[in-house]
Amino acid sequence: MKAATSRPLSPKVNKEKTGWKTHWDLLLALLILVILLTLEYGFNLDIPTIPLLAINLIAYILAGRKVLDLAWRKSKRGDFFNEFVLMSVATIGAFIIGEYEEGVAVMVFYQIGEWFQDSAVKRAKRSIKALLDIRPDEVIVLRNGKSQVIHPSEVEIGEKIQVKPGEKVALDGDLISEKASFNTAALTGESKPDTKYKGEQVLAGMINQNTLAEVKVTALFRDSKLSKILEMVQDATARKSQTQLFISRFAKVYTPIVFFLALALCVTPIFFVDDYVFREWFYRALVFLVISCPCALVVSIPLGYFGGIGLASRNGILFKGGNYLDVMTQVKTVVMDKTGTLTKGVFKVQQVVPEGIEKEELIKVAAALEKNSTHPIAIAVTDYADNKHQGLQTSNIEEIAGHGLKGIVGNKEVLAGNLKLLKKYDIAYPAEVEQIVDTIVVLSIDNKYAGYITIADEIKEDAYQAIKEMHRLNIKTVMLSGDKQTVVDQVAKVLGIDEAYGGLLPDEKVEKVEALKKEGVKLAFVGDGVNDAPVIALADVGIAMGGLGSDATIETADVVIQNDQPSKIVAAIKAGKITKNIVWQNIILAMTVKIIVLALGAGGVATLWEAVIADVGVALLAILNAVRIQRKDL
Repeated sequence: MKAATSRPLSPKVNKEKTGWKTHWDLLLALLILVILLTLEYGFNLDIPTIPLLAINLIAYILAGRKVLDLAWRKSKRGDFFNEFVLMSVATIGAFIIGEYEEGVAVMVFYQIGEWFQDSAVKRAKRSIKALLDIRPDEVIVLRNGKSQVIHPSEVEIGEKIQVKPGEKVALDGDLISEKASFNTAALTGESKPDTKYKGEQVLAGMINQNTLAEVKVTALFRDSKLSKILEMVQDATARKSQTQLFISRFAKVYTPIVFFLALALCVTPIFFVDDYVFREWFYRALVFLVISCPCALVVSIPLGYFGGIGLASRNGILFKGGNYLDVMTQVKTVVMDKTGTLTKGVFKVQQVVPEGIEKEELIKVAAALEKNSTHPIAIAVTDYADNKHQGLQTSNIEEIAGHGLKGIVGNKEVLAGNLKLLKKYDIAYPAEVEQIVDTIVVLSIDNKYAGYITIADEIKEDAYQAIKEMHRLNIKTVMLSGDKQTVVDQVAKVLGIDEAYGGLLPDEKVEKVEALKKEGVKLAFVGDGVNDAPVIALADVGIAMGGLGSDATIETADVVIQNDQPSKIVAAIKAGKITKNIVWQNIILAMTVKIIVLALGAGGVATLWEAVIADVGVALLAILNAVRIQRKDL
């Protein structure tokens, strides 16, 4: 194993062969065709039939052997109605009636179109994967006082790794160094450096900006957030949208219909055309077959959805399937959690008001109980206690969903939570506590009210703009929260949210969403906590705030916002709309051109040359249009 350096780690050598060398046979066939046409039309050279047939057959086999092979293999399995059989029949038919160059031209240009299509699809898939498949192959791990360079999959939880300036973090962990700055663009879509301090979480995929950083590993290589993100995006390309599914079904019906229409075009005129000439009507049928090929639709539409998923990923938004891009365009109501979604979820203690107990003792008791919870409010209380609670023993800890915590601290029974918790246990408290606007933690010790702690949260910087943009798109906004109604109303007023409901337990959030769904409009729910997972699953589109969000919520969600910004909700809707617009542009373009040329071919106006140029041309235009998605801004 080579020693690690500060240079970027080398990517895996896994290049797909897509260059001109792999298409030498097609390019040679094109060269032969160009020479023959130049001799025939440029120099008026009349080549004898046998040599002309032989040369064209060589060019035809060079260009079309793969198509002919696929047509044969599919036909043996009973699959006669596909683009390979369609092209084979059309080109062989051209040879039968003596139109050699046209037969070769159809196959050559069809294959050139396929080459461009394959390259575009592969590039789209690679661009999606490249956004996220940035896991280093090497990592420096500290073992027995020495540094070793190994593969990240060999590192265990709890081990320490080093990340040099310019290198990518290979594994999730907590920063041991006092301070380090990281580029998080690959995970969040944000290029602004993020400074982390000792004890804060560092994720795989971040790039160390300036100083040597040491990280204590908290997740295995396969369990890192980056690995899970990569799996999500890879799975996303397999989940087809309704438009893709429709086009797949349409192609299966459409292809046999055009086969039989072409046959009818050739045979039916016998019965009503006086000067019927088989060669003429057979030629028209061949033109009909060539132009009817559904390639432009079958390729450009999936390519459009790959582009949409890639565009969103580049902006820190992960769609778990093309189908969710479609649904996002139909959303008319966005329901949001408050804490961690619209507010930062970074709470700070503002006031401590004891009752019958010393202030310091109240904080110690509260922190001793709250240290057993990962809720942001609990973390704020324990941070404020500054380790003064460490000597207190706790036992029989019980978390009461939507209420708070219950347990034994020292030898006393303690309750810490919201006012509903005290009501549940019939503990009396002063009436003025009900009037406090801020978030509060109330406490009781041995069934007696002991005071309260006020906690303040901060609204996210882009939350107001996000709500404003949703209203501009005629989207109704609703906020649901477990926090008390006065706090919820205050946040809703500041942000301009249409409806806001506070004091909700997880099952009550579900009831609210079910009631909203009965209005008959598409609904998206945005949340970050474990208790949001059931509501996210219930919504038409579940959106998880992925930076601070719980694994359960991210797993359940259909869309994951990596940097926790509410403005990305609007960006996700825009990504869906851009994708849908371009996909439908391609559908309309392809169908319009095909119908026009089909009519011209049936009427004997269009030749095989026009048919193949129209077919390949519309496919390439559709592909170029689909590729535009990846260059859009959200």
